[in-house]
Amino acid sequence: MPSDAAPDQSAADGYLQRAHLLAELGRYDEGIGELTALLADEPGHLPALTMLARMHLAADRPAEALAATETAVEEATAGPEAVPALVARGFALLDLEHWKPAAATADEILARAPGDAYAQRSAAAILSASRNGQAALDAAWRGVELAQDEPEAHLVLGLVAVRLQLFDLAERAYREALRLDPELGDAGQDVGMARLERRRYAETLEHLTALADLPVARPDPARTVDDGIRRLLLSVAGWSLLASVLVAALAPASTGASRLFAVLAVAGTAVLLRRPATWRPGLREAMSRGLVVPVYAAAAAVVLLLVYALVGGPLPLVGAITASVVAGFTAFARR
Repeated sequence: MPSDAAPDQSAADGYLQRAHLLAELGRYDEGIGELTALLADEPGHLPALTMLARMHLAADRPAEALAATETAVEEATAGPEAVPALVARGFALLDLEHWKPAAATADEILARAPGDAYAQRSAAAILSASRNGQAALDAAWRGVELAQDEPEAHLVLGLVAVRLQLFDLAERAYREALRLDPELGDAGQDVGMARLERRRYAETLEHLTALADLPVARPDPARTVDDGIRRLLLSVAGWSLLASVLVAALAPASTGASRLFAVLAVAGTAVLLRRPATWRPGLREAMSRGLVVPVYAAAAAVVLLLVYALVGGPLPLVGAITASVVAGFTAFARR
């Protein structure tokens, strides 16, 4: 029996992976075809039913999505297993303007998974659109408490706050979401189903803030570039510092081995910088905005490691360690 189950599971995974890839390319009909083939063999396959519902939602077919979610919820056991299908059902009901069933679905989500951040923020978004009120705000806050580093949690809090006319809270929540993910401002342009909720929330929040005549913060392109280069500098500085300390520890035992390790460390830095197109275009401007010290310090650390690899001696190592520390601290201070 186990020998039969493994190929079946492998085949099912293949259908799911192909469907997911097609959906992310925006080819929903082809993805639905893959899921339909899988469901013909396994009509109760819960992941396939849930993915099918989400794919129909992404393709703006709420009626078909609702039908898929009904079957998925029937197949799911009690507890959080059914939450993704219930979320899809709630969205489908909202799109069909069935407000009371949507609110009831949100209540069921909250009851099934009180400690799950995804469930809490999803239910909050559904409640906000269908019934609104304190329950939606409480669920949104709970979603933030459970996942403070997830931008979608703050995005939903902003969405709920706008509908409740808590505009100060909405602005703070949206700014925090943008801080965590500067690309969130363009989420409405995303395709596929992996970011289905994120896209829906961003589009709805933008629409509501426009109606309320509120400015929606957009990510500052210069800040985005600076943050990317700063993260790269922190990575280079951290790697150089670690490598320099390890090289220094190896030196008393074997100078040759330590110099070889220094070569490998420089090669590792080259790997970090393997895509110049992602950082070189904005490097000069970032340096003019205050990153000149960490840029030169990080470069000096790598060069000094290379010098040690070529000629040896303690001074290049001391210099590499010092430069790495300076680069890391100054880059961190420019947050």
